[in-house]
Amino acid sequence: MKSYTLNVAGLTRELPIIKLSDELSIASFVILGDTELVEKTAKLLAEKLPEVDVLVTAEAKGIPLTYEISKLLNLKSYIVARKSIKAYMNSPIEVSVNSITTTNIQKLFLNNVDADFIKGKRVALIDDVISTGQSLKALEELVKKAGANIVAKAAILAEGDAKNREDIFFLEELPLF
Repeated sequence: MKSYTLNVAGLTRELPIIKLSDELSIASFVILGDTELVEKTAKLLAEKLPEVDVLVTAEAKGIPLTYEISKLLNLKSYIVARKSIKAYMNSPIEVSVNSITTTNIQKLFLNNVDADFIKGKRVALIDDVISTGQSLKALEELVKKAGANIVAKAAILAEGDAKNREDIFFLEELPLF
């Protein structure tokens, strides 16, 4: 199997190259379960962020990173946009998204309690990888619907053309294949 050698935050990881279509393959970057990678990259991202009141991420791969950054910034909580409506949600707000790594259109939901919590606050959006930017755009739309002020957008990696964006913080580039 082909792989790509990623160097980030002083760590090296071999990422398998996964074919998404006849024209596109990606290096599969999964932070779930990689405590060392999460801790080291969170520290570097936390140093780049401006002053924020709360962090917001989308379910699921951004959760451990967002948790670790929130600890480093001494934030009492962080918010996770869910990919399905949960029984505890009362009047959730929602947006649709079609990202590079999903085959169908998905939805992101924010519980009304979480939406009320972030209203008027300085928010940083956190993700593991930004590629086409569709997931980030949906998260941004959701957070704006809740009335929050987005002051930063950050990820460990910027994939493909995302490396040219000036509105995001990231640690390393990840090529498309």
